[in-house]
Amino acid sequence: MAIQKIRKNIFMSQASYKYCPSCQTKLTDQSLGGLIRKACPLESCGFVYWGNPTPVVAGIVERAGQVILVQSHGWPKDWYGLVTGFLEMNEKPENAIVREVQEEIGIKANVTSYLGAYPFNQMGQIIFAFHLTGEAGKITLCDEELTSYKEVAIEKLRPWERGTGPAVKEWLASRNLYPPNIERTSTSVIETANN
Repeated sequence: MAIQKIRKNIFMSQASYKYCPSCQTKLTDQSLGGLIRKACPLESCGFVYWGNPTPVVAGIVERAGQVILVQSHGWPKDWYGLVTGFLEMNEKPENAIVREVQEEIGIKANVTSYLGAYPFNQMGQIIFAFHLTGEAGKITLCDEELTSYKEVAIEKLRPWERGTGPAVKEWLASRNLYPPNIERTSTSVIETANN
C-alpha cells in the first residue's frame, strides 16, 4: 500500500511542479518540442519537465479458460484489473510482466503474445500489455500490493474504459467477443459465474 501511495505522489508532484527541483527558480511556461512545458528560465540550469510517461507492463493471465484479475489496495471492493507493474532498470517488458506475475500472484507464466502499447494519461503511464499463459498452482497474493483476486471465464470478462481496459477490450475482440465496457464508478468491474 505504501508503494502505491509513493508512486502516485511522485507522479502528482511532478505534474504540479511550480519550482525547479534543481535550482528552486519559479518555472515558466515555454514552447519546447512543439508543446507548452514547465521549464526553468535560467540558461545555467536548463531543467524541463517533459512529462514523459512512465513505462508499465500489464498481463492478461489466462489459465484453464479463465483470466486472473486482481484488486489493489485502496481500490473500491468491486474493482479488479490486470496484473501490472513497473519495469526495472535494463529490463525488457516481456521479462518484467513474467516477473510481476510471479511476484504479485505467485505463479509462473509464459508470454503468449504482445498485445500493444496503451496510453494511460490520467496516471502519466504507457502500458505495454501482454497475453500470458499461467501455470497451474495455488495463487499467493503479494500482500503489500493486492487484497484479492478472481478467476473469470473469458466469456464473462468485461473491459473497462481506462488503464488496462482497452487492452482487455481488444484482446476479447480478437476472440470475437464484444461485451460492453463496464463503468468504473461503484458498479462491478466483472461479471463472474463464481458468485
